Amino acid sequence: MKDSRRIKRMSRGKGKKKVPSMNLVSLMDVFTILVFFLLVNSSTTEELSDPKSIELPESVSESKPEQTIVLMVTPTNILIRGESIAVVEDILAQKELVVNSIRAALIEEAERNQSLSTQSQQKRKEITIMGDRQIPFKLLKKVMASCTSAGFEKISLAVVQKASQAS
Repeated sequence: MKDSRRIKRMSRGKGKKKVPSMNLVSLMDVFTILVFFLLVNSSTTEELSDPKSIELPESVSESKPEQTIVLMVTPTNILIRGESIAVVEDILAQKELVVNSIRAALIEEAERNQSLSTQSQQKRKEITIMGDRQIPFKLLKKVMASCTSAGFEKISLAVVQKASQAS
């Protein structure tokens, strides 16, 4: 008996089974991008505490901050290690450039942090001022003058780092 055309056509595909294939190129691309992302974002960065009462200004900065004494200037108080050392209204009301309460607290804090190694004695002269972006320059000038009179030669201002602008 002769097979009909339909039976011949159906029997052609029965012997050949297609094995599904997997495209590994796109999968490898995804994993490569994931690995690079994790490598770039896993770098160790030192971050200052971010209190809710202070809104830091933005800046483009390439260098990372070091561990130093942190002086926080809120809209109402000036703090070291969370302890209030001066009231902003009193500082703005006085005519002297150097604020004695800030100066005394910074000298005390520097003596507390001082040790026998020369590296820490060098770091003793560094301070970071974390100030709200809305504080007046007159207040910032008095705080910075008090820091320099207490023996701190290097003053850093804490800012929020934004993306650097390519020129």
